[in-house]
This record gives sequence, structure tokens and C-alpha cells, in this order.
Amino acid sequence: MDAKALYKFSSGLYVVSAATDDDWGACLINTGLQLTSSPLQVEVVVNKQNHTEGVIERAGHFALCPITEEADMPYVGRFGFRTSTEFDKFAGIERRTTVLGDPFTPVASAAVLACKVVCTLDVGTHVVFVGEVVDAEVLSSAAPMTYAYYHSTLKGKTPPKASSFVPGA
Repeated sequence: MDAKALYKFSSGLYVVSAATDDDWGACLINTGLQLTSSPLQVEVVVNKQNHTEGVIERAGHFALCPITEEADMPYVGRFGFRTSTEFDKFAGIERRTTVLGDPFTPVASAAVLACKVVCTLDVGTHVVFVGEVVDAEVLSSAAPMTYAYYHSTLKGKTPPKASSFVPGA
């Protein structure tokens, strides 16, 4: 089997974040998708080993930001290759909060969606969260970053916790 066939699926890169009264997390994902328009719902897929997954479960809501091609590898590394338990991912960059209280940065973000979790699905290594969009804002007119751009232009790698990671590919 040629696992690289899965690289032909089109997707973007997103920062998903959430906060409770005493904890917060943020991570980079490549699995965000609009599911329905009425009600307006999106889905995100987060690895169970990511601190952010547990925060979303406890909070019951999340922020989702499609990142733009303005993001560089240090930005990707900040949200994608470090853990919120050991590193403040928002340190040194502008930080805002959604109407639901979740942190996000407008830096290199095309938009922000504030979502209330309405459904979860355990898919083994990851959890699918379906969120109903309660608020949304366009933040930039810059082109959203696709996963293909990340690989071809930024020469990024797929980390083992990514939903698209295929060992040996």
C-alpha cells in the first residue's frame, strides 16, 4: 500500500484552543471542516495525547483559527511542536479571547470561530469534536495555509500526533 496517497487529500492548518477556569491549551491541527450550514457546525480532530484535547473536553467549547500563508515555521512550531503544559504558546504575541472565553491570536489567522461542543466521537488515537459556531470573525484577507503549502513551501513535516501521520510514509 502506498500511504502517500493520503497526502492527496486537501486540508488546511488550524490552531484550535480552549480554556477552563484554571487551564488552557492550544495546538496546531490539520483537520478542521465545516459540516453543516444550518445550524452552522464545524469539526476538529485532536490527538488524545495533546493537552488541548482534555481542555476542550472539560471546557465544552473551543476556538478555531485557520492560519494564513503569513505563518512561518517558528509560528507553526510554537503551536504544533510544543505542549501547552510546558510552554505559553501565546507569550510574546497578541492574544485575544472569544465570546466563550477561549484564547486565540489574530497573528497569521484568517478568521476565528467560537464553537460550543455539541458532539464528540472517540476514533481511537483522536477525538472528533463537533462544534456549533456561536460567533465568527474574519481577521485577514491573506490566503489560508493548506497542508500542501506547508509541505511544499515551508518544507514542514507531519508530526506523529497529527491525524494525517502515517508511519513510514
